Amino acid sequence: MKTMKSFIASICLLGTAGSVFAQNYYLATQQARRDSAQNDAEQQRIQREAGGSNGTPGVASRYAAIPAAAATPMDPKLQATLKNVAGLQADFAAIVASSDKPTPDQKTALLNDLSEAAQGTKASSGSIKKVADDLWPAMTGQKRLAAAQQRKLAQEVHALFNSSHLTAPQQQTILNNIQKALTDAGTSLDDTVNLVTDLKAVVAETK
Repeated sequence: MKTMKSFIASICLLGTAGSVFAQNYYLATQQARRDSAQNDAEQQRIQREAGGSNGTPGVASRYAAIPAAAATPMDPKLQATLKNVAGLQADFAAIVASSDKPTPDQKTALLNDLSEAAQGTKASSGSIKKVADDLWPAMTGQKRLAAAQQRKLAQEVHALFNSSHLTAPQQQTILNNIQKALTDAGTSLDDTVNLVTDLKAVVAETK
């Protein structure tokens, strides 16, 4: 139960997946900024006290070897989720910007990010490869897929690769969202159905 709760918190599960993820991402980045600012302020305070107001060593100079308070570490699962979604988003941006087949480096990056998406049971390598192969015809040159849509697609694909923590209605909602986003962007029905079918296979293997 503890593992379930931790995972749900980290990948932001709800009906549409994206909005809660975006909220957690915002909260995580805001906390990181606060921690960084607090750490910087503490460093400056120690340096001032170490120098003393009249050029003589201050009280803090005796504790110069003591480091400033460390920033609160981010939850590892949330950190892994943020990193993976960012990687997938970068992959999707490259696909959208492309007008040809993927380069070997692009193909490797996409396969790696898809393979690393699952934090529990992983899909088979064959299923992951099919998703990677069909993402290209589904998204190549689709300029109508704006950055915000690419980010949401990355969040949703990540969630489907962790489908054991999604209910069946949540899974279907995300699949429907992906299909609608792609068809609205101009992807052919055949290419969209191929990708959604691949993602359904991933869901079946990771549920």
